[in-house]
Amino acid sequence: MTEPSTTLRTGFVGLGVMGRPMATRLLAAGFPTTVTSRTAAAVQELVRAGATAAATPGAVALASDVVLVMVPETADLEAVMEPPDGVLGGAHEALVIVAMGTHDPSAMPRLAARAAAVGAAFLDAPVSGGDVGAREGTLSIMVGGDETAFERAKPVLLAIGPKVTRIGGNGLACQMKIAVNLLLMVEVICFGEAVALAEKGGVEREVAVDAILKSVAASPVLGYRGPFIIDGKMPAVPLADVTLQQKDMMLALNLGRKLGSPVPLAAAANEMMNACRGLGIDANDFVVAHQVYRRLGGQG
Repeated sequence: MTEPSTTLRTGFVGLGVMGRPMATRLLAAGFPTTVTSRTAAAVQELVRAGATAAATPGAVALASDVVLVMVPETADLEAVMEPPDGVLGGAHEALVIVAMGTHDPSAMPRLAARAAAVGAAFLDAPVSGGDVGAREGTLSIMVGGDETAFERAKPVLLAIGPKVTRIGGNGLACQMKIAVNLLLMVEVICFGEAVALAEKGGVEREVAVDAILKSVAASPVLGYRGPFIIDGKMPAVPLADVTLQQKDMMLALNLGRKLGSPVPLAAAANEMMNACRGLGIDANDFVVAHQVYRRLGGQG
């Protein structure tokens, strides 16, 4: 395991549900960290923990050796990169820019070329494990990009999660993350479908959930969400809401079309998210699909 090097100055752009605990872990590992975000309260929270605030993403880049960007949409990432105030506006020789969201793979080589033009390197490094993994430091990180840049950024990434894997060139990590999210999405939706089926046949909901979580079909992602199904109450702050997950399914559908690879379960998962939106329950964690199945089955 690569040992952290606190001589590296780190930066963090985007202190949302995922970014805030990830930046906190950098500080805990001893990395000098400069941060910025659209939410002033999140910036101040990190400043109290020892970070330095910056006014713009460009200012973060200027103060950093490795700058991490955690924003949800590819359009958000491209906007955050745009000079003069974006990351590329503060880019300098040997800077490594790490995009940690799940983004359109086709945009990654283009952003890497723009970074290279100003002497910096660009990695796409989406994470798996959700906000629970971010808080606990157990995230899995898939990385795409130049191997030298990867090795330079690796000590920083290991401070966030213990499982850091270089997948290949720019864009390949995002492709792999889309595939992982497809599997996760279908698994959680099928969980709701299976519980609703068992309930309709007369099995108590809590018993059905418990049986699944004790079976070979169990997984951490189902374990996180079992309690939400049992009491029917969605968390105030979703682990991953319907809109976020549907964004990932659209990425899967577009990637499947581009590659000529069939993704029928992605299409089905996307339609279930449409049903959640139609019922006005899309602000919830996407395990709320269980409630859609219940309604379709006449269970209220």
